[in-house]
Amino acid sequence: MKSVLAKSFLYLSVFLLLAACKQESKVLSLEEEAREKIETLKSLMEDAQSKSIDVTREETIIWFSEQFLKFANWDEANPEAIAMAFGYERYYADNKDSLAAKLPDFERQKVIQILDKGIETLNQELAGDIKRRPVNKVDWQNTKAGNNMFVSNGKPSFPYDYFSKTVGQPLTNKDIYNDHLGALYHGGENLYPVDHDRAINSFLLKEDGTFDEELMKELTGIPDTNIGFLIYWSMGIPEWVEKKEPEIRKGRSLFTGFDIDNPVARDLWGKIIRRTGELTKGKKVTELGYIFANEPHWYSEKNHWTYRFKEMNGISSYTLNNFRNWLKNKYNNNIQKLNANWDSSFKSFNGVEIEIPIDTALQGKPIWYDWNRYHMDRSTSWFKFMQDELHAVNPDANTHIKLFPRTFYEDSRSHGMDFEALTELTTMIGHDAKALGSPSIRPHINSDWYKNYAYKWDGMAILHDFLESVGPDKINVNSESHFLSSGMWRDLDSRTSYVRNVYWLATLMGMDANMGWFWARDPDGSPEDRLEGELDFFDPGLGGAYAGSNNMQPHITNEVTQVMYDLNSFSEEIVALRKQPRPLRLFYSETSAINTSDYMTQTGKLYKSLFFEGLSLGFVTKNIIEKQDNSTWNTVVVYKTKYITDAEFNALQSYLNNGGTVIIDSEESLSMNEYGKKRSNKLTAGKGKLMEMKNVDMAEIKKVALEEVADYMPDVIIESNNGKDYKTTISRVVKQEDGTYLVNLLNVGHDTAKIRLSLKSGTPVTIHDLMTENPVDAEFDLASEEVLLLKVK
Repeated sequence: MKSVLAKSFLYLSVFLLLAACKQESKVLSLEEEAREKIETLKSLMEDAQSKSIDVTREETIIWFSEQFLKFANWDEANPEAIAMAFGYERYYADNKDSLAAKLPDFERQKVIQILDKGIETLNQELAGDIKRRPVNKVDWQNTKAGNNMFVSNGKPSFPYDYFSKTVGQPLTNKDIYNDHLGALYHGGENLYPVDHDRAINSFLLKEDGTFDEELMKELTGIPDTNIGFLIYWSMGIPEWVEKKEPEIRKGRSLFTGFDIDNPVARDLWGKIIRRTGELTKGKKVTELGYIFANEPHWYSEKNHWTYRFKEMNGISSYTLNNFRNWLKNKYNNNIQKLNANWDSSFKSFNGVEIEIPIDTALQGKPIWYDWNRYHMDRSTSWFKFMQDELHAVNPDANTHIKLFPRTFYEDSRSHGMDFEALTELTTMIGHDAKALGSPSIRPHINSDWYKNYAYKWDGMAILHDFLESVGPDKINVNSESHFLSSGMWRDLDSRTSYVRNVYWLATLMGMDANMGWFWARDPDGSPEDRLEGELDFFDPGLGGAYAGSNNMQPHITNEVTQVMYDLNSFSEEIVALRKQPRPLRLFYSETSAINTSDYMTQTGKLYKSLFFEGLSLGFVTKNIIEKQDNSTWNTVVVYKTKYITDAEFNALQSYLNNGGTVIIDSEESLSMNEYGKKRSNKLTAGKGKLMEMKNVDMAEIKKVALEEVADYMPDVIIESNNGKDYKTTISRVVKQEDGTYLVNLLNVGHDTAKIRLSLKSGTPVTIHDLMTENPVDAEFDLASEEVLLLKVK
């Protein structure tokens, strides 16, 4: 009996052991693993809340986790649709089926990744190892445009959202409009030439002069609850207008489907602007302003890529006649003077002709300058017309333009965009600044920057420093931030460190609000209506935009919100850091930009060489010298600037006469007028300091410039060593009222940088990381793409 019992016990033990082993060997699915981690994080959140620890960040992690698990299931159930989406992007097209098959589990793995990080961080706070500042949320109902910033609950606020959110979804849908994805209401982007979804467009006016009230409801029906923005979408033009005015599309551009000089177009848009301005006056959806255009440009040179999209394939009689009148005024009605300048033989200004697109071989010639200068003046005139019409009925309306960054930092100036004039014109700064997180997916695009930097930051940076120099007291709105992807680049497994760094840097440099490109998921996980089925967009970038975007990357989408939470929590510190003066200024001349084939390339090189020296850089122009307080800077550097007008020359001389400092890189700079005629007079020191360099390289210019502003360097000395012969650590320092210093560090290099902090006075320092409230040694490592906000005492 005893042996039988022993044997039975042995069998039972073996059975239980095998069962246990079988249970242990059971592999959880990725979704099951993720859902277990969701429950773990929720349990930690309950514990944290009982201890009055803010869990806003974890709420967002939970929300994105649950959303992307749902999205992964949709993607898994619809492989053909996902493969089609990958197929529309030529970079992915050859592997579309395998990518579609891998995507669901990729998304689940990334959900697990953000949950693991969330669990780890909250455990650290529960253990007392770190202490995070509670999130200061954006008040989506009551944030206001204040003095040079948006204000929410008495503090600076940085609203965030996604441009072109799921068209067709109601603005009250909490799965689309919430703290996680952002909750700005807006007039939408009209990506179909004949679609009218909530954008203010030319189809609102009917041929009989009345308004299409059904279409108008898309605008007037926006709930007056959340703040937002409205956009004038000018891509299409009604058929009845084309019948009335055969030239209406002559001289059109990629995103402006008509001739801006055409009187019929002006009459049409004048009526639409006034009516919509009246109907939306004072509405919360206009708090972030009215956007006058989407990436306006009118490239008018031969062989430009925009030509195949019908941009400036010629000019209308209206544009030509306006040009003739501009020339008549420019040359004081002296046709002989124009003929001598152009080497032409026109009998009168009414007989002047010009071939558009213009041949780039003419760059540097008077005809090139006159056309491109007029071309800028005419587009500024169009936007002034728009603003005047709006302000006639809505005088307090804020306005901006989604300026296309490449038209500033690239060399071509045939596009007709004067960034300074347009920024002066509008009440807010507007643009859609970009960055490249990885080398370009387009083989024809140079990615040499990747040798030195983890991401391409310089285009975004130089744009911000220029626009902030022109409009130092204006709110800065990026209405389509291409930090996550664009037609030039995307990375299906992007780095969260990149996201944090680039959003932080842009905000540090002036960005007050941003709408990212783009959110295209319906709440059930399917792509939004415009991206379903067969796609045929005029916009060359939209069809392939979904593939490899943040819509497939939970870790990236979550990180956008997490960094915006942190920026809003430290908004007062960020504003204090970016309010510093810009003692060192680079002289910018539109004249040289028009006449010189590599002006911006050369300007960009000097800008990058000075960017990592711990000072906010700035620009000056003739207008800035004449309109702004010259005492807000100390030194102006003139670099590779051969052509300037007499008015620009006189402005520099007046600055010197009033005690300013000017460094000129060579005798060639400032030597010619706008028409390439030798300038007889030269700058003199006046009451100021004039330093004319000869036969020196850029390194010497940099050395001399930094010596001139040495007294303006911050009290905190930041030594950075990345093992290279170039710098990658961006630093900003500001002294606070209590005598402590705020120090912000960002590393945009591939390598870890060794940092040493000290004071000019030699006094010992204590340092704390404001993000964790932990002490930091005076010497430490700053990882690639790491961001630190420190308090130095």
